[in-house]
Order: sequence, then structure tokens, then C-alpha cells
Amino acid sequence: MSLGTKYKALSIETLPERLKVVDVLASKVGEDSAAWQVQEVGDGNLNLVFIVTGPEGKAVVKQALPYVRLVGDSWPLPLYRAFYEYHALTRQAARDPGSVPDIFYFDEAQAVIVMEFLSPHVILRHKLIAGKRVDGLADFLGKFCARTAFRGSELSMKSGDKKADVGLFAGNVDIPAITEALVFTDPYFTAEMNHHTEGLDPVVAQLRSDVALKVKVQQAFQRFVSNTETMVHGDLHSGSIMSTESESRVIDPEFAQYGPMGFDIGMLCANFLMAYFSQPAHRGDDLDAYQEWILGVIEEVSTTFDAEFRRLWATERTGILYPASLFEDQGHDSSAACDAVLKGIWRDAWAFCGIEMHRRCLSLAHNADFEDIADPALRAPLEARNLMMGAELIHEAERLVDANTICAIARDFNGKDVL
Repeated sequence: MSLGTKYKALSIETLPERLKVVDVLASKVGEDSAAWQVQEVGDGNLNLVFIVTGPEGKAVVKQALPYVRLVGDSWPLPLYRAFYEYHALTRQAARDPGSVPDIFYFDEAQAVIVMEFLSPHVILRHKLIAGKRVDGLADFLGKFCARTAFRGSELSMKSGDKKADVGLFAGNVDIPAITEALVFTDPYFTAEMNHHTEGLDPVVAQLRSDVALKVKVQQAFQRFVSNTETMVHGDLHSGSIMSTESESRVIDPEFAQYGPMGFDIGMLCANFLMAYFSQPAHRGDDLDAYQEWILGVIEEVSTTFDAEFRRLWATERTGILYPASLFEDQGHDSSAACDAVLKGIWRDAWAFCGIEMHRRCLSLAHNADFEDIADPALRAPLEARNLMMGAELIHEAERLVDANTICAIARDFNGKDVL
């Protein structure tokens, strides 16, 4: 059932012939590969993604390319990212069952993953731009972030298993390097691949001249590269979540690594805030109500994360950190210790949140919430609000109390003319 040891990129034309030997794919879509219909749907920055349809059903085939698809072969990228995506998906499935697509097959040499076709799920970002609501979204995401953070850490894992996993993912060098450059460094100077909306120059100049801001960004960056608390998704945003009206799954963890517990939840909240600030260009009469729904998601994600993290603290704290022998076994309450851990998580989260709000407007890979606004004169003031709120979150991360405070700040900036 091997696809061969020499890598070759798939195409719509070649996929049926090459993958007909994958028994599990044939069992999902039909034995006769001549009857398969193949559609290429990869709209991301890195990979080929195909939907394979046959008489028995559908499946997704994802293949890494040896370069950054957004840029081209001038930016080579190792195929091993598929190996780490596969291992990340298996760990997420174990740590939060039902949260990610089922994996049917993996071929390391060809960098191919065959996985469950999610239907009628669509990319969450598209839903947010269209003004659609998803029931249970915040509960799902808050629990996903809490469960993967807690169960991937030495609060839960055996120390040997955790260290072995850190060692495994430490080989994923080139993919985190993209985050290290595009997220934490490039937005704050005139990097070659940066671009931003016409009219934003005064705001960009203000951010790049703020030395205290850049110090705080680099402090957050230092925590990101040196802290291996848990396995993080690494790129958790509304484009890596697929949803129906009431059910969601997380996809695309190829940026997975071991990092700070606050990273995923911070990146996630940043993308909801960007969706919030972009809404005046997408909505009509329902603008206020929909913006408030988005802020409500942020608030509920936060409270759900805290509640689930505390539940796991009480029921699954079996690792070497904060052991019961130091607390409950001596009749001592460990809730103050949990409070302190959560405080550190949210300090990191709000800093990462602000940084993500900057990079999505100033670095290479922007997001559709703003990019789909065709008129730069309309887009720039909305991005400016987003950028200036991001700066406040970075500056004030250690003093921010909770998500209610974050949402109040968002409402304040939403009413400002920053440009």
C-alpha cells in the first residue's frame, strides 16, 4: 500500500491512479478509482487539499508541498511538516476526542494525509464574514483549548512521556520559524515581505517607533521559544476551524510545537477581535447585534476555558506539577495555585492576542476579514482600530483582568477614529 519513496506532488489527474492502492481510501469512497471525482480545494498558504468523491462517499487528501504555496518555490519548505501535522492530530484526538477530523492514512514519504471529509462544515472565517452564528462554538473552543493545554502538559502527562514528545516536536524547526518571523518580528520593521493597506502609514510608524512595545513583544517571543508547557496547535484561528450551524472541528495543526499554554487561546481571541472590527464593512442593520455576538463568543470562550481547566485540575492533575502530595493529601486547598497558573496563562494569552492582531495587518499573511474589504479607504480605519487595540493589549497584558475587560476595550476602540 506504499505510494513510493520518491516524493511527487499529486494533481487532480494523477490522484486516482496513485492512491487507488490505499485500501482505506477505497473503502471510504469506492473501490473503482476510475469513478472517483477529484476537486482541488486548497485555499491556504502551504498545501494541496483535494476532496475525493466516489460512489460510497467522500474523503479529504492533503499533501504538503516543498515550498510555501503563497509565495512559490522561491521559499522552500520541508515536507516533514505533514509528519508533525499527523502526530498533532492524533494527540488532539486523544486529548479532546471528537474535536478534529478522523485520520485514515498517513504516508510520510509522500507527505500525504487522508482524513475525514467534514460536511456540511465550512470554514468558520467565511461564516463570520457572512454574519452567520454557530451554536455551541464558544463552549467547544474553550474546552478544546483547555483540554489540549492541560492534557499536553506535565500537569497531566508523565514526565518521561512529555519530555519524549517535546523531543519529537523539537524537530519541527522550519515551520515554527515562520511564526517566529511573521508573527513576532516582521510586523515591527520593514521586512521584505510585509505589506499593509494604503493609508495606514501613520499607525504603522507609531507602532514601529514604540520601543516599549517592541520590548514587550520580544519578551512574549522569548516565552514562546523557551517555554514548552504543552503541545499547541500553533495556528489556531477562524480559518483553521470548520463549523456547521451547531458543530465544529479544528483542522490544520501543522504549526504544532510545544509552547506556552496561553498561545492558542490568545491567537484564537485575536481572530475573533479582528472579525469584530471588520464587521462594519460586512454588515447592515444587524451590525450591532452581530458584533455583540462575537464579543459574547470571546467572553464565553474565556469562562469555559477557565471552568474546564479548573475541572481538569481537580480531576486529572496526575503529573509532576503541583502534585496532590503537596496540597490535597495534606488537607490543603490547591485552588490558589490553580489561580496563579491561570493568571500566567492569560497574561501570555493577551500579549499573544495583541501581537497576532498586528501581524495579520502588517506581515505577509493577512486574513480575509479585512482583505475582503475591497475599498482601502474603508478597510484602513477598521484595521487601524485593530492595530491600536493590539498595542494596548501588549502593553497592558499583565494588568488585564478578564475577557469582559478585553471586550470593553474593543467596544471603546470600535467607536474611535484612530486615523
